[in-house]
Amino acid sequence: MSNYTQDIADLTKLTDRQGGGWRAISPEYAARMKAQNRFRTGLDIARYTAGIMRQDMAEYDADTSSYTQSLGCWHGFIGQQKMIAIKKHHGSTNKRYLYLSGWMIAALRSEFGPLPDQSMHEKTSVPALIEELYTFLRQADARELGHLFHELDDAREAGDEVAERAVLKAIDNHETHVVPIIADIDAGFGNEEATYLLAKRMIEAGACAIQIENQVSDAKQCGHQDGKVTVPHEDFLAKINAVRYAFLELGVEDGVIVARTDSLGAGLTQKIPVSRDPGDLAHKYNAFLETQAVESADDVEEGDVVIKQDGKLVKPVRLPNGLYRFKPGTGVDRVVLDCITSLQSGADLLWIETEKPHVGQIAEMVNEIRETVPDAKLVYNNSPSFNWTLNFRQQMFDIWQEEGRDLSAYDRDALMSEDYDETELATAADDKIRSFQADAAREAGIFHHLITLPTYHTAALSTDNLARGYFGEEGMLAYVAGVQRQEIRQKIACVKHQDMAGSNIGDDHKEYFSGEQALKAGGKDNTMNQFG
Repeated sequence: MSNYTQDIADLTKLTDRQGGGWRAISPEYAARMKAQNRFRTGLDIARYTAGIMRQDMAEYDADTSSYTQSLGCWHGFIGQQKMIAIKKHHGSTNKRYLYLSGWMIAALRSEFGPLPDQSMHEKTSVPALIEELYTFLRQADARELGHLFHELDDAREAGDEVAERAVLKAIDNHETHVVPIIADIDAGFGNEEATYLLAKRMIEAGACAIQIENQVSDAKQCGHQDGKVTVPHEDFLAKINAVRYAFLELGVEDGVIVARTDSLGAGLTQKIPVSRDPGDLAHKYNAFLETQAVESADDVEEGDVVIKQDGKLVKPVRLPNGLYRFKPGTGVDRVVLDCITSLQSGADLLWIETEKPHVGQIAEMVNEIRETVPDAKLVYNNSPSFNWTLNFRQQMFDIWQEEGRDLSAYDRDALMSEDYDETELATAADDKIRSFQADAAREAGIFHHLITLPTYHTAALSTDNLARGYFGEEGMLAYVAGVQRQEIRQKIACVKHQDMAGSNIGDDHKEYFSGEQALKAGGKDNTMNQFG
């Protein structure tokens, strides 16, 4: 017996036991509402999606072609439409997630208005967006199931038992739009207690995967900007522990922690940790500091800090702002140490922030990490901060140069020019962009590929195109030809925006609650009917 049919049977028994007081309650309508609200709380979602991620991670370990993907979201509607589009075009949400970007919250969701990615936005906006995303995803489930229930009613009214069985099967096998969200907690918004408290709120809202970075919380910078300052390992590991305790306290045992290192592009530290043993983490961290030898007291200026390092007195180079500088060229080694340390201390996945999308560069670091942790896996930011066209055209140029090909027709420094768009090199570069995710999953240990800010850019681009035409000579045609007609031709569900906003669900509920007295919005005069 199907779940839907079983729910009707169970609810029928319940209403029968209640007697005449419940005579107006339809067991089938109640079963429909129950099906449309599969997840009762954010913790239900967190536990369910954590299980999905763990299974996906295991499948990737067995087959690197089974990598996962996501796109960043700054509003629940955006996340909802991504999942609806994925189901429409690809038939399943399998291995497709959502990403919640701290950058987009800062830029688009803060009460202060647009802010840089420096953890200045309200920390409560992070769990609020997680909850909003899942509210919209659950509404997508309710809408899709609502349409199936109408198809079921139509099949029964027509006496079509074959169609009825097919729809019942579709209801029982309905795939939810609720998918894992990898949520950005920045550098934890304070000390380890602050990190723990915020992580709890995020998990309670539905987060099964929390990404945390090793920058100094109050000096945090965007991963693709200069001036980044990292913390010693013990400080970062304390925050990883804080997130794990939050997962365990709330019963999300499969919760996923993504440990991000910004060390590749970070040349500064705020703190010199105390080393008690030549082999401890503090000693390894301090070994990367740029120092000057101290031969006598004359080498020490007023206020200088002096440490003993490998049996010698040295003074770390300190900048006027009090920060200390790392030795140039140590970024890769610091990344590798960060990653190994994080994985050995409770993190599940890594995030290495790089300055360019280069499979070889990422693979070099991952291969070194895997000498110690063989199953190390990455989440990778396919960032819009990279100029992908220029990067890959230059990569292709360099490959061809090594092969000894004639490159006299190309200027490496000007490869972004439109003049090169139709060239053989540009085509080859686009092919490498197309295969980048699969190549990096296979060769560089990348389990999850995401784009942090895609809809920030798509919203700007589509709005620019509409404004150019609508306020210009095209007038209303700019909207009709460029938006609405495309929605109709491409069968975009939002062309019926009343239905997408829940009008039909509301009408169904009115019928459930009020019967024939229900005042419904979806009658023959509803202009939504013009769209078929």
